[in-house]
Amino acid sequence: MTTTIITKRSWAHSLGTGGKFVILGLAAFLTLGPVVWTLVTALSPTDSVTQEVTVGFGAFADVFTKIPLWLYAWNSALVVMLVAAGQMLSAAMAGYVFAKFEFRSKKILFALILATMMVPLQVTIVPVFMLVRGMGLADTLLALIVPALPTAFGTFLMRQYFMGIPTELGEAAQLDGAGPWRTFFGVYLPLATPALAIVGILAFNYHWNEFFRPLIMTISDQNFTLPLGLVTLQGNLGTGSISTVLAGVILSMIPALLVFFFGQKPLREGLTAGVGK
Repeated sequence: MTTTIITKRSWAHSLGTGGKFVILGLAAFLTLGPVVWTLVTALSPTDSVTQEVTVGFGAFADVFTKIPLWLYAWNSALVVMLVAAGQMLSAAMAGYVFAKFEFRSKKILFALILATMMVPLQVTIVPVFMLVRGMGLADTLLALIVPALPTAFGTFLMRQYFMGIPTELGEAAQLDGAGPWRTFFGVYLPLATPALAIVGILAFNYHWNEFFRPLIMTISDQNFTLPLGLVTLQGNLGTGSISTVLAGVILSMIPALLVFFFGQKPLREGLTAGVGK
């Protein structure tokens, strides 16, 4: 009897383990399948005349000949770096104020900031475009940078992190003669490095792949970002080579993958700290 019970338990355990592997394998296939297909298609372009499939890096070379890839990559890098730096600074300052200062209507104002996260980008794009045009920034990279500097999620994350830092540190700095700015930049900001890292990494990945705002805000080819520039590889009425298009997509993925790969540790620490505080 005991042997039968043990056998049933072992069988149930094996079945549960096998089920987990099946589910994980299916999830991995659904996640990595499109990436593998993209890579295989980019490495095996089809000749438009002979319909012969050739294996090689010809499609990647075509990307550089058909579009100014380096210009688009520079535009994207410039926009992303300035937006990430601006969001890190603005989120840190706003989060610090909401965490360490008391003022009238503080909770209401913070709730309004969080409420902006529920508003789709498509709702605000027209008013933002009108403001940008009124400022004379239309069809410039600043039209992509300036409206993206505030971040509601970054403000929330930094507030949660600063609330976990003892207030006594700031009080001790003030007793030593430090003013509000010195207390913030000299005491609190260095301690918030993990949260700052996650704000910067998320800003980089989001705005590096952003397509909708550049499509609305920019017109000239010299101001195109990388995602917008890659669309031109499709050719007129989609007559371009699919292998060339996918090769461009793979090339555009490399910086984001590098940032995510080297930023896994601060990303993990920042998320854990932001949730746990």
